[in-house]
Amino acid sequence: MNSIFEVKNCSCVEQNVDVIVNAANKNLISGGGICGAIYKKAGYSNLNEVCRKIKTPLNDGDAVITPAFDIKNAKYIIHAVGPNFWHDPNAFNELFDAYYNSLVLLKDNELHSIAFPLISAGIYGGHLENPVAVSTKQCIMAYNKFVEDFPNYNIHVLLCAYTKEEFDKVNNLIDK
Repeated sequence: MNSIFEVKNCSCVEQNVDVIVNAANKNLISGGGICGAIYKKAGYSNLNEVCRKIKTPLNDGDAVITPAFDIKNAKYIIHAVGPNFWHDPNAFNELFDAYYNSLVLLKDNELHSIAFPLISAGIYGGHLENPVAVSTKQCIMAYNKFVEDFPNYNIHVLLCAYTKEEFDKVNNLIDK
């Protein structure tokens, strides 16, 4: 089997994978959007308890792993801290790091499949003209670097565009 990169119009929370990625904040506190959906499905009390034990604040680009608790379609949650482009409009390297560090954490835990949301493409997108395109580009670059760095470790990456509009933007970017 070779490594696979796919784009789907779906919620990453519902995918049958080893790891679901949470677009986390620096303090690993439950938020809205995908973060809120993950906390709700995993169980607030269990996930909050384990996240409180992690030394925070994390830096942009950091990734940490926790059990998935009540999420039956995944074994783990990787909490990847994407940059807030409102505060740093040039944080492209940190966004790349959020994706890449998640993939390395996947490998370090001997896992192979992962479902990403579009990190920093929602409220953290700031004044970026097309935060979906920026996030997609960084995810693809991280995937390509990972495959280059670890050619004998096969992974299956799902980049999940939640809305049809996001999905169309991602596909338009990939088709070019």
